[in-house]
Amino acid sequence: MSPFFIYKMSEEKELKRTLGLVDATMIVAGSMIGSGIFIVSAAMARDVGSAGYLILVWLITGLITISAALSYGELAGMMPNAGGQYVYIRRAFGSLTSFLYGWTVFTVIQTGVIAAVAVAFAKYTSVFFPELNTAILEAGSFTITYAQLLAVASIVLLTFINMQGVQQGKNIQLVFTSAKLFALFALIVLGLGIGLKGDVLAENFRHAWDATSTTVDEQGKISIVPLASFALLGAMGATIINSLFSSDAWNNVTFIAGEIKDPKKNIPRSLFLGTMIVTVIYILANLAYLALLPLHGDPSATDIAGQGMQFAANDRVGTAAASMIFGNTATLLMAALIMTSTFGCNNGLILSGARLYYAMAKDGLFFKKAGELNSRQVPAFALVVQCIWSCLLCFSGKYNDLLEYSTFAALIFYIVTIYGIFVLRKKEPDTERPYKAFGYPIIPALYIVLTLAICVTLLYYKPFSTGLGLLIVFLGIPVYFLSRPKAV
Repeated sequence: MSPFFIYKMSEEKELKRTLGLVDATMIVAGSMIGSGIFIVSAAMARDVGSAGYLILVWLITGLITISAALSYGELAGMMPNAGGQYVYIRRAFGSLTSFLYGWTVFTVIQTGVIAAVAVAFAKYTSVFFPELNTAILEAGSFTITYAQLLAVASIVLLTFINMQGVQQGKNIQLVFTSAKLFALFALIVLGLGIGLKGDVLAENFRHAWDATSTTVDEQGKISIVPLASFALLGAMGATIINSLFSSDAWNNVTFIAGEIKDPKKNIPRSLFLGTMIVTVIYILANLAYLALLPLHGDPSATDIAGQGMQFAANDRVGTAAASMIFGNTATLLMAALIMTSTFGCNNGLILSGARLYYAMAKDGLFFKKAGELNSRQVPAFALVVQCIWSCLLCFSGKYNDLLEYSTFAALIFYIVTIYGIFVLRKKEPDTERPYKAFGYPIIPALYIVLTLAICVTLLYYKPFSTGLGLLIVFLGIPVYFLSRPKAV
């Protein structure tokens, strides 16, 4: 056995319920808040071109996320076991569908996001250490930089920490999530406090519902196209993938249900509290941006206000907004904040993801050793396998694509899972449900219809990335049947 597996495995060991409501809520919020909130609003401002529709898209994202979390509460109460969403899908639809979900989580949803978040961490660390951007290996279009190695090192470090026990992972999550929540609240309070003394916010909302799409060609020529009717709906449907990605990973807490105290109550509560906290923060953060920066801008402008939200340097709208508060030190302050945010985010993703593979292994649908626990009662082998694949993805150079089709694939399985509520209500009407889905059947049905509409819109406007997402899902079918003889 490799020295990396420093603890003796034992199938008789069980996961220990040591996480309370605060811990679970911190995992929900901490896994959701990464680097997206500091970046994606720039692209969204270009796509919809109005303050009103920008806030509306973030509000819709929040409502979608919260309604899904409230619906998941019923399933979490029924099945408070490690693996979460995988377990819910298996019970409603069988092993093939649940395997496809677990397959997609492992190949791209969880590991792809871990890789992308790690690269974002390294990217912002390079603000303090520019030499990290130096290439150490170049072979055609393939390049390895010190920043990529740092990204890998951060994944390995967090994996090692989480192999020491769930308490260590919990402590990391509590410290880093608390730090980034405090920093975000400070940015919001200062941003609104300073911004409201001027007229930027009022000017941004003067034509709040005049939507436009802004693009820039290779020669730097700006094209602004008014949006209305179906074109506006299409633009909103396409750009919402940015905010949905920034709000994703809330379901990760269900993966660690086997380690949460009184899970029938605490998982539904943590899902609601965590998603609500993040939704409020995201909307307030965008209002702070709009209070400090003009929405519209010019990519050739030499000052931050002239570039506006739309053309903030490298889409770093959070840094641009902070510059209006702190001046030249904003770049360093925001880099430190995003480093903190991404490091804490990845801890939650790494901690929770391994529990899903643990549940799959117990069903004979993943590496057998992934279903074993080490002497600290954590699935160490599952953590290591997740670590290896995530590290390899750090060198893929396809992060934007990974994020797009991982988010699309995640939406598909959110729909499947919430439809499972209807299936299980019919199949198992007498099963105990400590918590019932809020607004059933209307709220879950609205979620399914709205999310399906978003998926169809994404298929139309972004066929390449969404097509790859579907391809990855369907590739799991032959893998399932090839591994099926080994299943138990």
